[in-house]
Amino acid sequence: MTSPSPSEGPDRAERADRAGRADRAGRPDRAGRPDQAGHADRPDRPDRPDRPDRPERPERGERKAPRRAVDASRRTRQPTEVRRRLIVEAAVPLIAERGTAAVGVREVAAAAGVSVGTVTYHFESVQEVLSEAMVLHIERYYAALSEAAAQATSGAEGLRLLIDALFTDDTDRHWRMWFDYWNAGERDQAFARGQAERYETWHAEIQALVERGRAEGDFRCDDPADFALRFSALADGLALRRLRQVPTLSVVDARRHLRRFVDAELRG
Repeated sequence: MTSPSPSEGPDRAERADRAGRADRAGRPDRAGRPDQAGHADRPDRPDRPDRPDRPERPERGERKAPRRAVDASRRTRQPTEVRRRLIVEAAVPLIAERGTAAVGVREVAAAAGVSVGTVTYHFESVQEVLSEAMVLHIERYYAALSEAAAQATSGAEGLRLLIDALFTDDTDRHWRMWFDYWNAGERDQAFARGQAERYETWHAEIQALVERGRAEGDFRCDDPADFALRFSALADGLALRRLRQVPTLSVVDARRHLRRFVDAELRG
């Protein structure tokens, strides 16, 4: 190799140094910073398969459309009465299992599959939900009893069907709700009014069966209304004893006590 002459050595070295700086100008270092010239080199490179293309950013001042799980044109909102009914329906088994004192708005919302805000939007309080739930259950229960009695061939048969329906292996749930409803009446006037109305209807149905049986010659009774009151009171007492089981009371024995009362009062 021939060494540069003294006269051209510095010139060649200076030119090489300038060329190197020019080549490096605008090329970022490993940390991604531009060089001293302040230019970041961004050469065109083919798309990398391991990195998906990023969506284009909206222009400044342009708002992105909100993301929706379901297209607005296909979404439907349930009417208020339907949503209220769903919430009340979901509260019925909660009350039967835990009682009103142990059921709050969060439990009702979870059972109905809605948010707490939805419950508080449709109802003024959880007490309103529980009241409507108990009324719903009680009305259904006694509606079934009334239908069975109405289809009876006689007043005596209707009263017998009521006794059999009052005490079954499945009615403990009803009686638990009924007494919870009863106790709630001491704290809430809405509960108290609802139960008073239910008793009036219940007494009227028993009285109608007694009057029918008396007209058919099966019963003897001077005051059917008074009998209806005492009959319902005995049924309530037997139901409470049945729930407490102190002493033990079976379904068969509860029915037997009511039948003996009917025989003594209406056929004795």
